[in-house]
Amino acid sequence: MDPVIIVGAGPVGLTLALALARQEVPSVVLDEGPGKDEPRLARTVVLREDTAALMERLTGTSLAGAGVHWAGWRSMRRKQVTHEIGFDDDDPAPLHLAQHVLTDALRTALAGERLVRIAVDSRLDGVEQEASGVTAHTRGPKGTWWRGSYLVGCDGPRSTVRKLLDIRFPGRTAVERHAVAALRTELPWADEALLHRTPPWRTSGPSAGEITGRPLPEDVWRLDWLLPPGKDLVTPELLVARIRETLAGWSGGTAPAYELLDTGVHTVHHRLARRWRAGRVFLAGDAAHLLGAFGTQGLDEGLRDADNLAWKLALAWHHGPHEALLDSYQSERRAVVAARLRAADQILPTLRGGPGIRAYVPGAARGHDALLTDGHLGRGLLGAPGTYAASPLAPRHLEAEVPVDTPPGAPVTDVRVTAEDGSFVQLRDRLGRGAMLVLLIAPGTGVWERRHWVGAGIMPRLAAAVTALPSPAELLVTESYPGAAAHTVLLIRPDGHLVTALSGVRPADLYAAAEAAVGGAVETGAEAGAGAEAAAGAK
Repeated sequence: MDPVIIVGAGPVGLTLALALARQEVPSVVLDEGPGKDEPRLARTVVLREDTAALMERLTGTSLAGAGVHWAGWRSMRRKQVTHEIGFDDDDPAPLHLAQHVLTDALRTALAGERLVRIAVDSRLDGVEQEASGVTAHTRGPKGTWWRGSYLVGCDGPRSTVRKLLDIRFPGRTAVERHAVAALRTELPWADEALLHRTPPWRTSGPSAGEITGRPLPEDVWRLDWLLPPGKDLVTPELLVARIRETLAGWSGGTAPAYELLDTGVHTVHHRLARRWRAGRVFLAGDAAHLLGAFGTQGLDEGLRDADNLAWKLALAWHHGPHEALLDSYQSERRAVVAARLRAADQILPTLRGGPGIRAYVPGAARGHDALLTDGHLGRGLLGAPGTYAASPLAPRHLEAEVPVDTPPGAPVTDVRVTAEDGSFVQLRDRLGRGAMLVLLIAPGTGVWERRHWVGAGIMPRLAAAVTALPSPAELLVTESYPGAAAHTVLLIRPDGHLVTALSGVRPADLYAAAEAAVGGAVETGAEAGAGAEAAAGAK
């Protein structure tokens, strides 16, 4: 079968190529550039803890040394600290790193990947598709025709793929602008990120605004200043003046020495493509959505697009078309991003001091600072990762379904599990392989060798039920899971989202849930799973 064509060699496109390769699906990445990125310390990304884990799993390298897991976060208003957060294992910090560092790690991992071909200096200018596949044409020194099974446009906000398919991209332009500087200096808050609203040295007007400081390795900081509405030019003199007054204000009146490394202007747009799928062509990342009025987490959502789409394309590539499964990519991901955009557009006027909806956001400055903090840290109304509770892949009417601390459709908690070979690994280490995960909560199994319990109790019946599922699945065992009683069975998608939790070994319900999760008919436990019951030895 033909490879998947990926248009765009940014982090989203490269992540998708790696994720497909891990599931034995070949791809061709069309890179309009020379195959390397210009280092830009003023262009950084903030990754939630689970997204950072996804990147480390795919690249096979730790990104912690290339970025900073913040020790804490503080919000200030004028001279007062209004909010402080300290991160720990129960509340892990996001990872902040330069985008080119992430891209380099992805390119290094792809360099030895036999299933991925990167075609540099290849600019797309035509797409044709029919029932059996997609044909793409590129121009440039290596212009040619490319044949693929599917095509994914990861080619950024000015996406050629989106334009060729005539997909509308409505939304708001220049929602806000920030002047950005990356500099090396010493600040009073080592490894702590900072949001400072209405600093005392700027006393009036929209330019009083807010400043965000985010640490990077080697005493480097990214500083962002919210700019007043309009298109006023950000001159070098203006930026240097902002740097000096900010450093002096944070350091007791005397600016410390600094080395200016990079500058820029970050303009935030809010846009959402009308469609994310057209036949065999899909959109992902900035080609499908633009968001980011709070923090720098637009890329985080793009990487989640790739993670969501990869296992669905892999299943269709290996086992034939699964139209309902492929359609669910748009249903799930577009709904999540649309909800974040709606929340930002509703709350932004109040947070920025405009007319707005004070009844919707009770309290004044302190409540606003808490909302802004949520947006920057990837939590709460403005930043929390979305769930797929309303997904068309969600099973219905399972008699044995029980609640756990993870709602259906939400990302599962990372716990230590016993794999089929008897080794102890983290649950996240088993994701992204194209298989469903069936997790049994069995207290006591962590202190005994697997050979002592693998053939005892409910294990043989559960193992047989897993073998009979309609798609590949791996059986795992754990001592405990938040909110789950002993002998609870969790069904988990390859991208780490919970399908359902069942009370005990219920082959029929497990089969029905697995079938629904891959786009099959949504049936009740009583209507499906007769084969699974027989395989499990049910009387």
